Amino acid sequence: MNIIIIEDEKPAARRLNRMLGELNIKVHTMLHSVQESIEWFSTNEHPDLIFLDIQLSDGLSFEIFDAITIKSSIIFTTAYDEYALKAFKLNSIDYLLKPIDDEELEVAVQKYKEQLPQKQQLQVDFEDIKKLLINPMDRTYKKRFTTKVGQHLKIFSVEDIECFYSENKGTYLHTTDNRNYLIDTTLESLEDELNPQQFFRASRKFYININAIQDIISYTNSRLQVKLNHFNEQEIIVARERVKDFKMWLE
Repeated sequence: MNIIIIEDEKPAARRLNRMLGELNIKVHTMLHSVQESIEWFSTNEHPDLIFLDIQLSDGLSFEIFDAITIKSSIIFTTAYDEYALKAFKLNSIDYLLKPIDDEELEVAVQKYKEQLPQKQQLQVDFEDIKKLLINPMDRTYKKRFTTKVGQHLKIFSVEDIECFYSENKGTYLHTTDNRNYLIDTTLESLEDELNPQQFFRASRKFYININAIQDIISYTNSRLQVKLNHFNEQEIIVARERVKDFKMWLE
């Protein structure tokens, strides 16, 4: 199986390479930009499978497809869950949300293997995905959430929610008055409902509200710890692979 990784953050590329190595999968080549990828595809046999980051240092990776016709199977690696995952799902494309989880990587690889020897057909409307990526302000987002407390329904404005988090297979919201409420959804479902300018997927367990951040502290292995105004039941750690996006979000 001939595999390449296209990822502009070299530490993230090396980490993915190591993770694939643990699955006894050897990566043939690692590329780090749109231009480098175009040049490589122009002179090399195309691989069976590409792990493709969306945002590269010199543009969106979709620009590669504007220049080169590629028939390889693709597993997207993306931090843009708020914008694009719905489009990927509609087009039956595999994707991995950063930071990449070991088990999800294994499942994605296994899904690819099960499709063999039949080649995955690349039928993606990249223009639609680019619109989702570039024009997030055109989208509408939820302004309120409801939860049942006893026989009552409570309504919470997003302005009064410090964070959403998962615990013991449940999803909770934490309010500015320091209370937790179980809600009938998942963090994955929130990706289409939360304004990405206000809420950030800090990890697989947390969405945090930018207005609730009290402090940001350097943490081990180039990670960051986020302190919110009231929530202190668990540590909120921004994974190393998400730190760059987190800093951009803060600005």
